[in-house]
Amino acid sequence: MSQIPDYNAPLETSLTSFDLINTPMLNKGTAFPDAERDAFHLHGLLPPHIGSLDQQVARRLKILRGFHTDFERYAFLRELQDSNETLFYALTVRNLEEILPLVYTPTVGEGCQRFSEIWRKPRGLFLSFPNKHRIREILSNPHLDPVRIIVVSDGERILGLGDQGAGGMGIPIGKLALYTACAGIHPDEALPILLDVGTNNEERLHDPLYIGWRHERIRGDDYDGFIEEFVTAVTERWPDVLLQWEDFAGANAGRLLTRYRDRLCSFNDDIQGTAAIAAGTLIAAVNVTGLPLAEQRIAVLGAGSAGCGISALLLQAMIDAGASPMEARRRFFLVDRDGLLTDGMPGVTPAQLPFLQAEEAVSGWTLEAPGRIGLYDVVANASPSVLIGVSGQAGAFTEPVIRKMAKGVERPVIFPLSNPTSRSEATPEQLMAWSEGRALIGTGSPFPPLQQDGKAMRVTQTNNSYIFPGVGLGVLAANAQRVTDAMFMAAGKAVASVSPTIGDRHACLLPPVTELRKVSMIVAQAVARQAQADGVAEACVDSELEARIAARMWEPLYRPYYKKS
Repeated sequence: MSQIPDYNAPLETSLTSFDLINTPMLNKGTAFPDAERDAFHLHGLLPPHIGSLDQQVARRLKILRGFHTDFERYAFLRELQDSNETLFYALTVRNLEEILPLVYTPTVGEGCQRFSEIWRKPRGLFLSFPNKHRIREILSNPHLDPVRIIVVSDGERILGLGDQGAGGMGIPIGKLALYTACAGIHPDEALPILLDVGTNNEERLHDPLYIGWRHERIRGDDYDGFIEEFVTAVTERWPDVLLQWEDFAGANAGRLLTRYRDRLCSFNDDIQGTAAIAAGTLIAAVNVTGLPLAEQRIAVLGAGSAGCGISALLLQAMIDAGASPMEARRRFFLVDRDGLLTDGMPGVTPAQLPFLQAEEAVSGWTLEAPGRIGLYDVVANASPSVLIGVSGQAGAFTEPVIRKMAKGVERPVIFPLSNPTSRSEATPEQLMAWSEGRALIGTGSPFPPLQQDGKAMRVTQTNNSYIFPGVGLGVLAANAQRVTDAMFMAAGKAVASVSPTIGDRHACLLPPVTELRKVSMIVAQAVARQAQADGVAEACVDSELEARIAARMWEPLYRPYYKKS
């Protein structure tokens, strides 16, 4: 069992003067006390006023709120993170509801598109294809010794915005900020990595400010060889690391997860994290609708890696709830660009195979247009009780679709999950209006409260931030060697277990984001116990496990320093 560092204990350092102040994890700004200013030669570099972390948070919050656009706020927060990490996280943790949409979705989407404009200081690693022979050398830097969690992307499928090349680094940075803010993972243990294999985004390639490798995307054997070199180097450098695959294109996401999940402890949040939060929120919705999980009929718009991942986990949940595998499969209706997936379709992927509807089962359906079964046709003929969107197509949940669904279901469950907000399949206001106020809604990005009966009603954010930080915390606390599908099922059920609907059928489906640290702890406990049950972590008593989880949850506070002799 590896020892957990005490990141709030006094720290011995040989850094002084500018070197100390310019180290983001050690900088305290005006909060350096007199004794440390004496010892580390800081007088004159700082104004004479000695402030506190509370005062610094208040000052930064005032500045943040003074900007006119969210992108300006995003850039300000990135600059703060690169200059004083403790202050950045103190500000974030104390204002989660306000800050999370700025460091993560939806604002991170524009942050990725304009990443080259605001890049200032090194954060994480850019591993480019021309430097593939240097990967081990790059990873060997001693300052990376504490790393326990890596989030890696190749920037090809950033949210619903597509290929952003090197700008995709905004996603690993943002995800790891949530690992720290929501689950307390210490920043020194978190490493964002961008695999720069080129980009097919012509706007990026012709942008004189673009910081990435100006080359079309590498494909085929060259791409696979580069990924193999990366994974091999990572496993040699950090045998016990947790690696999160993030925002890879559908053609690569599933196969890379399948290829490497048993070689290193890893998961794909787009596939597994999205599935877990969708499952958890649907289980919470059952508290309101009363329709058992095994009897739900589920339509999914978008049959890529996310849609298939959601469907696979919900399928297992239905089976666990008592449905036979054959009956459970019949309750799924996956709609992709060519319409409803049926067993007569060409080009079906392995992940889609379990969800093909039999052609004879739909042959008698009345269709809007002959030859293609679209979303409206599915709703009109299958009467789904649940509608999930991961298509990246803004407005795809049209008024006719929603009105038709609401006509056949008393409390339709509708999750437009595509990010950022601009790609959402519908807005909560539209869904409530078209369903006559009866829809149970969960969105992928934050939306303003809805007005109902003169009251402001919070919109449930069905976002992966309820899942992946707790999964990472649980994996580290348990020293799990692998991440199993059952661990994500446990995570989803853990989120459902704290749904406000358990005590109030009129409440939101999920707790507010202000409670994410509490939720992450509960998820971590469930994930760690499941890891033990699955035989991928050593067993221990619950009290020891809870103590390990608590010990890993860093609080952003300034620690005392003393000079290394």
